[in-house]
Amino acid sequence: MGLSSARLLLGLLLLRFNCCLAVSGGGAEEGGGVFPIVVSTWPFREAVSAAWEVVSAVDGGGSAVDAVVAGCSACEVLRCDGTVGPGGSPDENGETTLDALIMNGTTMEIGAVAAMRYVKDGIKAAKLVMEHSKHTLLVGDKATAFAISMGLPGPTNLSSPESIEKWANWRKSHCQPNFWKNVIPADSCGPYHPINVALVEDDDSLEGRNEGVCHRLFKSDNLLEPVNSHLKFVNRHNHDTISMAVIDKMGHIAVGTSTNGATFKIPGRVGDGPIPGSSSYGDDEVGACGATGDGDIMMRFLPCYQVVESMRRGMEPLDAAKDAMSRIARKYPDFIGAVFAINKKGVHAGACHGWTFQYSVRNSSMQDVEVITVVP
Repeated sequence: MGLSSARLLLGLLLLRFNCCLAVSGGGAEEGGGVFPIVVSTWPFREAVSAAWEVVSAVDGGGSAVDAVVAGCSACEVLRCDGTVGPGGSPDENGETTLDALIMNGTTMEIGAVAAMRYVKDGIKAAKLVMEHSKHTLLVGDKATAFAISMGLPGPTNLSSPESIEKWANWRKSHCQPNFWKNVIPADSCGPYHPINVALVEDDDSLEGRNEGVCHRLFKSDNLLEPVNSHLKFVNRHNHDTISMAVIDKMGHIAVGTSTNGATFKIPGRVGDGPIPGSSSYGDDEVGACGATGDGDIMMRFLPCYQVVESMRRGMEPLDAAKDAMSRIARKYPDFIGAVFAINKKGVHAGACHGWTFQYSVRNSSMQDVEVITVVP
């Protein structure tokens, strides 16, 4: 072979090598080609395995969107921690409702349902919204009607013997704890009525009648902070979410969330689960994020949008995750929550506040799902 032919062959080999790196999205840099990759909140191994089975199929692998649906659906069927899918987290009336979201990080399309009744397939309903409507979010009975009209089974009772028993025991405990504040009665079941704090302070005629109520309801140093704050009973088993991110073999990203919301929530409450940028967010150009915790507080900050935009500006996943948590903690030092972050190269990290957090990962370099523990 002549010198010119050898140079030509070397050039072709280098060109092919560079093209392979570009197609892999840089995954090879992170330890031998990590794509595809699945990341999920909590040790939901079965959910991650279900998503992995789709995205890693030998015939080319399924899409990131299909993998997210498979993973979140598995958690709904398994009723992960009693906080995902039917049969858990009853509201004040004893009813279970579902919230879910899915996002395509290539097109930035989103579908979501909130406070959906009588349909057990939350993530599938969200995907139908994304694929068969020009809307982003459908809610309540109208979300139910849409899902059933698009072929999902229903109407179905989403309660279970366990959820009804939990609700009945809560009622026996005078509906404590709950999510109301600045109302009377303070220490029993409703119906509830607002307290006008200024009126109570100014009207001497009410002093004797309301002193006991106010002293039970409010802290002495802050009239607007109730003693029975729901922060005192937020934990993984009553206030949780599966948030999942998948990067498929083509480097495309999808994220999804499914939850039945906070236990004993006020009927009609919608948390961060179906809110884009709060529970999850993803962009092929940057990476993805998933969140879990006290959604009523976290949705005020859109932590996953913040994480992705921080990575867009050059932050590493760990720094972006920590920054999102610290932004919330500065305003709400006692909040409980966590996020995972993954960039488009497959580098992932987690951060949490107020509890110990775990997230699950599976990529092509692993033999099985691995669970990573993150401490505050």
